[in-house]
Formats: sequence, structure tokens, C-alpha cells
Amino acid sequence: MVRKRLLTALCGLPLLIAAVWFDVPLPWFTVLAAVWGLLAAWEFYRIVGVSRVVPLTVFGMVWTLLFILRPHFNYEPATAILLISAVALSLLLLVFIPNREGLFATWAGTVAGILYVGWLLSYLVALRLEPGALAFPEAGRNFTFLAFFATFGSDTMAYFIGRAIGRHKMAPRVSPAKTWEGAVAGLFGAVAVTLLFKLPTPLQLPLNYWQAVLLGLLVSVFGQCGDLVESRLKRSAGVKESGRLMPGHGGLLDRMDSLVFAGVVVYFYYIFTI
Repeated sequence: MVRKRLLTALCGLPLLIAAVWFDVPLPWFTVLAAVWGLLAAWEFYRIVGVSRVVPLTVFGMVWTLLFILRPHFNYEPATAILLISAVALSLLLLVFIPNREGLFATWAGTVAGILYVGWLLSYLVALRLEPGALAFPEAGRNFTFLAFFATFGSDTMAYFIGRAIGRHKMAPRVSPAKTWEGAVAGLFGAVAVTLLFKLPTPLQLPLNYWQAVLLGLLVSVFGQCGDLVESRLKRSAGVKESGRLMPGHGGLLDRMDSLVFAGVVVYFYYIFTI
């Protein structure tokens, strides 16, 4: 299990780093996020049963993609339009679907997938597109790296310390493997990684020590909350993993659960402080 996790990370990290770093001739991170989001949305719809209703599945996948691309729309009401159309048009679509048991629950799952995968993931895309300040022109890129690597630091520390010394279960009915010892270790892991972004490297960010510590803590807390939310979803659906596309990690939905929550936190930190 550990070997598979490491091999998957070694294969996936170079792709992620290249996609975030380079933005010509295409916005490569948006391309990666779009592919990732569509596959994660499919996993979500398979778990909650939406995939059995083809029209709603297609609608949900299209609107998930539109949300991911939303930061590229230079139009302020774009988010409101997408939200309203996601609810209204999907409800209208129900009129043309033959009656079947649980149709409205399936509709709710469709909209939930759009919001959970598409809307939340769009904040990471928006963060990458931020132009930065005069002294830190690559702040958007570097904050995107911070969101990813601080989350990875939190998850890695929580996983290994939890396995080594974890004794006190955090939420045994939701995720039996998670412990309070691992959660605390995750806080330290995220803070340690965030502090590295103060060093004078191409990834340096305008953070003082207290800001770095606070941001690292927020990334870890919200990331772990996102992990628990997805664990609750899988447990309610009776599945262990959302998919098998990432050996040792599960599916793409399993890997994005903490990242999208952390991405929202880092995005709003950037908007309100930079």
C-alpha cells in the first residue's frame, strides 16, 4: 500500500508541477483541472447513483466543466448565471425523463456533484490565474503550489504518524483509520511546508512567520475536514474508494477531497491579504 502511494506520487508530481508552472501556449493547469474534474465528477455520480440516469449525468458533467472554466470568463455575473442555470435547467430536464423512483434524489446528487467538484475546484483555477503583485508577479502560481504542497504535507504526516502512534480515533464511524495523533501531525506538516515558502527561492511568497503558521493551520484543518466529508459520502454509499485510477490513493475524487477545501482557503487568503 505504501509502495503504491509513493510510486503514484512520483509519477503524478512532475505532471502537476509542470501544469502549475507553465501557462503557455495553453493554461495547462486549467487543462489538468478540467480532465481531473470530469473524471472526479464521474466517480461522484457513480457513487451516488446519478450515472444510472444518462441525461442528468451528461448535464452534470457539462456544468462541472463550465464551473472549472469559469475563472477564464471575464464576466462578473458568471458564477451567479452558472448557479442559477445548474438548478433551474436540471429541474426542467426532469420533465423529459421517464418517471422512476428516487428521481429527485438523483437530481439533488447531480447538483451536489456540480457544486462539490466543479465549483470548489474552480477556486484553484482562479488562484492560478491571479496576476500577483508588483514585487511578487508569480504570487498566483506560487500560492497554488502552496495549496497543493501544504495539503500533501498535512496528508503525509497524518498518514504516517497516525499509522505509527495513532491510538485515539477521530471519527470511527466515518473514517476508522483517522486518529487525533495523525490530525495533530498533519497540522505540523502543513505549517512546515508553508514556512518553506518564505525562503528566497522562485517560490517565495510575501508571508511573515505568523501568516505562514496561520495559513498552514487553516490548510490542514480545512483539508482534513474535506477528507472526512468525502469519507462520510463513501461510507453512506457503501464503497471504500471512489475509483482505482490512482493506485494506493484510490480515485481522483479521493485525492481531491482535501485539496479543494484547502484551495478555497488559500484563494480567499490571497484575495483578502495580497
